Amino acid sequence: MSGIYIHIPFCKQACHYCDFHFSTSLKKKEAMVSALIKELALRKEEFHDERVETIYFGGGTPSVLSIAELQSIIDAVYANYKVVDDPEITLEANPDDLSDETIIQLAQSPVNRLSIGIQSFFEEDLKLMNRAHNAEEAKRCLELATQYFDNISIDLIYGIPNMTPERWQHNMDTALSFNIPHISSYALTVEPKTALHSFVQKGVIPAPDDEAAQAHFLSLVDLLLENGFIHYELSNFAKEGYFSKNNSSYWLGKKYIGIGPSAHSYDGVQRGWNISNNALYLKSIEEGKLPMETEVLTLTDRYNEAVMTGLRTIWGVSLNRIAQEFGTTYLDYLQQQAQKFIDDDLLFVENGVMRTTRKGKFLGDGIASDLFFLNLE
Repeated sequence: MSGIYIHIPFCKQACHYCDFHFSTSLKKKEAMVSALIKELALRKEEFHDERVETIYFGGGTPSVLSIAELQSIIDAVYANYKVVDDPEITLEANPDDLSDETIIQLAQSPVNRLSIGIQSFFEEDLKLMNRAHNAEEAKRCLELATQYFDNISIDLIYGIPNMTPERWQHNMDTALSFNIPHISSYALTVEPKTALHSFVQKGVIPAPDDEAAQAHFLSLVDLLLENGFIHYELSNFAKEGYFSKNNSSYWLGKKYIGIGPSAHSYDGVQRGWNISNNALYLKSIEEGKLPMETEVLTLTDRYNEAVMTGLRTIWGVSLNRIAQEFGTTYLDYLQQQAQKFIDDDLLFVENGVMRTTRKGKFLGDGIASDLFFLNLE
């Protein structure tokens, strides 16, 4: 089973923290949809022996597309690929795009999962991040979306400057009040070349506080576990049966094709990425060329990815898999490097699987980087 990711590189306005590829000009939207459809056709041989289990519209803001445009892209997937009977088809959407009419139309389309970028239910937080929606729109769209969709995920951001524990508690309680079965939550990160980075450097906005972010994260973990959620990946929580199939496939190392500017692909051996430039992407596709660079992953690259993705998930890192796929040199190194984290109660090994402890979850990416094997090949 494999997945197709489709990057929609348009947004109404730029969020201050975002470093993804997008344009705030929608002038080329129609041409972009045509190019996405053409790229799907150009790359169908890559999946000639695969069955597509997930179709994921990410961005950018995919909800800027019309229902007809979404349908035309989905039709192109079905025309060029073998698709399972009941694929997970996810649309990332912003609350301001989810009018009553749009939600009803989406419910009648092949889209069966919504991932809604709420981020916060507080007006001042949304303004600080330069989100296009307001708090009332966030609540209104969830009230209606939950009437028409069973499978909904929302995004929440913690570690926002001046976010008190009480405000974070209110965000979590509000999210739970809608009975959403999936929540993705991320720490506010100051990425280079973003507006947020500039504001922090100039002292306009205080830098996010790591200790406050960790406290927010741990309170989120505890509250969601109390409410029947499974913490199946570092930033993702779901009720039983509502894990994101698309995202899980990434963490479990399944194949996927990335369509659109800046989209990444992976076939188990090599990784590819499309050019992050809308105009050059359109020109290349029009000429029938794939605007992609690729790299073949070394054994060390694949080991490092297995450790990184494994420690982020409920499935952990199988020591038997490390030994079988990478050899005893890598296994010995992993166990040696991990011992200090085991001693500090940040990692534990049970039934041959290495996982992070509750205390180690928030530090998972940093721990994984210490377990990476460097310059072996």
